[in-house]
Amino acid sequence: MKISDLMKMGLRNLGRRKARTALTVVGIVIGTISIVVMISIGIGMNQSFRENLMQYGSFTVINMEKNQVSIDDKGNYSEKKQKLDDKLIAKLREIPHVKTVSPVITFAAKLKYGVYENTVQVNVMDSDSFEALEFPKLKDNKTYKKSTNRAKIKLWVGAEGFQGFYNPNSTSFQPKTVDPLKDRVTLTINEEESLPRDDKGNLKIQLKDYATDLAVFDTEGYSEYSFGVYMDMGQFLEIYKDFVKQLPADKRRIAEKKLKEYGGIKINADSVENVQDIQDTIKKMGYKSSSMSDYTQQIENFSKTIQMVLGGVGAISMLVAAISIANTMIMSIYERTKEIGVMKVLGCQIVDIKKLFLFEAAMMGLIGGVIGITLSYGASYLLNTFGGALGSALNMMGGGDEGAGGKLSVIPLWLPLLASGFAILIGIISGYYPASRATKISAIEAMKNE
Repeated sequence: MKISDLMKMGLRNLGRRKARTALTVVGIVIGTISIVVMISIGIGMNQSFRENLMQYGSFTVINMEKNQVSIDDKGNYSEKKQKLDDKLIAKLREIPHVKTVSPVITFAAKLKYGVYENTVQVNVMDSDSFEALEFPKLKDNKTYKKSTNRAKIKLWVGAEGFQGFYNPNSTSFQPKTVDPLKDRVTLTINEEESLPRDDKGNLKIQLKDYATDLAVFDTEGYSEYSFGVYMDMGQFLEIYKDFVKQLPADKRRIAEKKLKEYGGIKINADSVENVQDIQDTIKKMGYKSSSMSDYTQQIENFSKTIQMVLGGVGAISMLVAAISIANTMIMSIYERTKEIGVMKVLGCQIVDIKKLFLFEAAMMGLIGGVIGITLSYGASYLLNTFGGALGSALNMMGGGDEGAGGKLSVIPLWLPLLASGFAILIGIISGYYPASRATKISAIEAMKNE
C-alpha cells in the first residue's frame, strides 16, 4: 500500500467518526496545554530568578573579600581572613580565562550639598575595568573614562543613594533628595578611626572638600549599583595621600595600612562556563572566592524541582489522554473487524494494517498537540497579564523580591516542538496495542462478522 493511500484512508476513517475523534483530540489538547503551561511557568520562574540575581552582579564576576564568608553544601557558614595585595593580583591575572582583575578599597566619605550631607562608603577600583566587569550603562550618555581634571573627583554613583541627604544642624531629620545630574556635590574623606580628635570629640585637622563630577548609573529597582559610589584608583591615591599627610604619626600608620592591603578583589572571567574553573584554581592557591554561580546552582535546583512537579501534573493529563486514544482505537477495531478482514482477503500486508492504525492514532496526537500548543500561547498570555500575584508568590519562594518583574510564563521555541513530538509519540504508543491486535484478527472470522 502506498503511503499516500494509507494517509487518505486513515484521514477518512477519522472523519467518519467525528464525535469520537473530537472527544479523543480534546483529551490530547488538555494534556498538551497542561504540559506546556506548567513547564513554561517553571522556565519563567528560573528566568525571573536569574534576572533578580543579575541586579546584584554579573554571572562572570568573581569576588574575593578580605573577610571571605562561604557556605558549604550543608549550609554551614565559615569565614576566612585573606591577605589581598598586589602580589596576589599579579598571580590572579596569570590564571587562564581571567579577563580582568581589579583591587577594591572601601573608605568612608561624606557627600555634601549646601548644609545637607550624606555618609557613604566609596568603592575604589580601576575604572578601566568597569566595562569589563559589566557595570550598568550611565545616564546622559556619560562614559567610564577616567577624569584628567585634578580639580574635580570623578564619581560613578547610584541615584537611590542621593535621597538620604540630611541637615546635621537640624533638630529634626528631614531627608533631602539631591539630583546627582544637576546639583553640585562635594566629597570629604571621613575615615573615623584615622581622624584625630580632642577630648570633646572635635576634629584636630581641617578636612578638605573636593568638587565632584558625577556620572549616574542607569538602573531600575534596587541593586548594588542603586546606592553604590565608585571612584578611580588613581584619583583616590592622590587625595588619600594628601589626607594621610595631615594625620599624626600613630593615626598615619592606620591610614597607610589601607593602601598596602585591599578590602576586596573583583575578577571577571571570559565566559560563564569558566567561572567555576577559575574559582577552583583560586581555592588551590589557598584563597576563597564567591560568585553568582554559587547561588544560581541552588536556585536552579529548586527551579528544576518545581518544573518536575508542574510537568508531572501535566503528564497525568497526558496519561489520561493516552488511555482515551487506546480506548478509541480498540473500539474502532471492534467496529471495523469486517473491514480488516476485507483488507486481508484483498492481499493487504499485515504491516500496512498496523501502519494504518498507528497513523490514525498519531494523527489524533498531532491534531490535539497543535491545537493544544496554540491555546497554550493564549493561556501563557493570560497568565503574564493577570497572574501578577501568583508570579510574586513563586518569585518569593525562590528567594526573589516581592513584586519583582519578569514573566510568569515563558514558552521558548523548543517547548512547542517538544510538546508536539511528545503528543505524536503518545498517540503512537497508545495505538500500538490496538494496531497489533488488528493484525491478529483472522480474515475468515472477520468476514463472518456482521
